[in-house]
Amino acid sequence: MERLPGFRDFYPEPIPHKDVGSADARQYIFGKWRAAARRYGFREYDGPPLESLELFTTKSGEEIVGQLYNFTDKGDRAVALRPEMTPTLARMVAAHERAYKKPIKWFALPQLFRYERQQKGRLREHFQFNADIFGEADTAADAELIALLIDTLRSFGLTAEDFVIRLSSRNAWQEFYKRGVPSAGHGTGGEYQFYQVIDKLERTSPEETEKKLAALGFSLDAVNGFIEAGEPTVELKAMLDNLTARGLGDFVKVDYRVIRGLAYYTGPVFEAFDRKGEFRAIAGGGRYDNLVKLISGGKVNLPALGFGMGDVVLLELLKARGLLPQFDGGVDVFVLIEHEALRLESLKLIQDLRAAGRVVEYSFTPAKPDKQFKRAQELKAAHTASVEADSKVRVRNLLTREEKIVMPEEVGKLVGGPPSS
Repeated sequence: MERLPGFRDFYPEPIPHKDVGSADARQYIFGKWRAAARRYGFREYDGPPLESLELFTTKSGEEIVGQLYNFTDKGDRAVALRPEMTPTLARMVAAHERAYKKPIKWFALPQLFRYERQQKGRLREHFQFNADIFGEADTAADAELIALLIDTLRSFGLTAEDFVIRLSSRNAWQEFYKRGVPSAGHGTGGEYQFYQVIDKLERTSPEETEKKLAALGFSLDAVNGFIEAGEPTVELKAMLDNLTARGLGDFVKVDYRVIRGLAYYTGPVFEAFDRKGEFRAIAGGGRYDNLVKLISGGKVNLPALGFGMGDVVLLELLKARGLLPQFDGGVDVFVLIEHEALRLESLKLIQDLRAAGRVVEYSFTPAKPDKQFKRAQELKAAHTASVEADSKVRVRNLLTREEKIVMPEEVGKLVGGPPSS
């Protein structure tokens, strides 16, 4: 039996094959995500992986159905595995927003599913760091969210030489479009087509782009001039000043090539890219002030903004930059049971050390001391400990080779740092 295409198995390190995932790397990433979010005062939430299909079509339209794992369940309900987390979050906030003081700052680490063609940096499932703010319209919230994104990436050892946050604004492009007063295609349909062309600037030949823009009454020169000028709007200037005051100015720049979610985002948008251009976007997000109102059928209206950062591209980037640590079992002490008559005393020592937060391994069954010691080395244990006949314990540091004989209650101080939480 083989796993389904586009999905991953996660094995403990050392992983047996390059085509499987590392459970240790995944937990390392999750730990950094959680720690960064909590430093910024975000609270963790979660929701069901299976939702009503209508939740996603309401947000994204019927065209999204082709990208979903969807089916009719035994209750004759049209359902889908979640392709993104924001609709679920908007549903949850709309249902109980009165129970929370504003602004609401929440984060989640969902596993998401999309039935689409596999390619570099994109699978049919992935884990994602989502951080969102509800109930705050001021650009200070946008800057706060971008600062969180920057600090999250910095927590992995990435620097301003590794990545940049490209800032843009739907409002800036709307103003540009209105100023153009196009001779053809003016109106909602033309505006949508215009944004589609802009969104594909970097993936379409200049000749084809020029032709499409001309049909809408614009020139490629005018569009390129607007992008190259990179003149920040009032809202983007406020965000840049906010981030510069924090010492984060080197991580951000205005880049109007970034469009994102044409029918979804309502203001500033942003994407994080690696400076070398080797990978897809690391993260992306922006302001979506209309979603809660849409999901709640007009009953609740809250400004909102957020971003998502997937684990697939991030993991590729960290590998490429050599920023993933070496993973091992993290064994603090391997208790050697050199005499079976001392097994019960050894079990007491093992239990006490574990209760104190230490990671402890030992041999379940009788084994020669050298075989047990070899197993301790295989597990990369930091120490060995063995109960002596006088009930004292011999502790050996496997890095320094230093040995000490101590009372059982003193072992914990020698075989690890602060107790694990």
